[in-house]
Amino acid sequence: MTVVALLANPPREGLVGTAIAESTPLSPAEAADLYEAQFRDAVLAVDRSGGELLVNYPDEEDLPADYRTETSPEAELRTLVADTLGGTEEVRFERQVGSSFGARAGNTVTHLLREEGADSVAVVTPTAPLLSRTVVDSAAMKLRTTEVVLGPSSNGRAYYAGFTEPIDFDGAFEAPALPTLAERGRDADRSVDFVEPSPSLETGEDLLDVIPMLRARFAAERVVPDYTAAFVHEKGLDVVVEDGEQRLVRD
Repeated sequence: MTVVALLANPPREGLVGTAIAESTPLSPAEAADLYEAQFRDAVLAVDRSGGELLVNYPDEEDLPADYRTETSPEAELRTLVADTLGGTEEVRFERQVGSSFGARAGNTVTHLLREEGADSVAVVTPTAPLLSRTVVDSAAMKLRTTEVVLGPSSNGRAYYAGFTEPIDFDGAFEAPALPTLAERGRDADRSVDFVEPSPSLETGEDLLDVIPMLRARFAAERVVPDYTAAFVHEKGLDVVVEDGEQRLVRD
């Protein structure tokens, strides 16, 4: 069983989704709602798979002062998980430790592999809208024979990173993360493989890729991420081409 560590922030306005709010018709509050939808979909994807979900949350003190509230990040994310799954009994929650994303991810992976004896550990975030049970299970199968399994995304990103042995995580998730993670794996004499590519959703430009994919899945009556698809539908988001350029529009 792969432990899937979902590194997430509480979906607070101005704390998450800022790049989307700055470059699309979505407001900061709506961008935070989109992040929440993606978080819920990631929770569902792992829960429906054969993996074990670990929600990795930040300390309140690690958040910028303007985004601290009376509700702790752990409590906020626990509430969302409980509402999404109907409970939290099968979900682990642990505090993030580290000064950067790479450090936090690396500390989690290394601790679980070396201190808790996990067979494999994967790192994901709420910014992979098409993460699915199939992807999680396919990656877990590859991790039985491969030490590093990566999910390629757009612009050199990695939406999934799984490990059976630690690598050098210092700066490994900085852009472009995908080739860096692969190189770090080979530098550590680890075997490296990949699962199917999938888009990330962090910026307005990413929405131009993701929304046509979602609408194509609607039309084909294929599986879509429940909460993210509902958000796109409720907001009436679509992509149009004007004067040869793609543009995000809403009803």
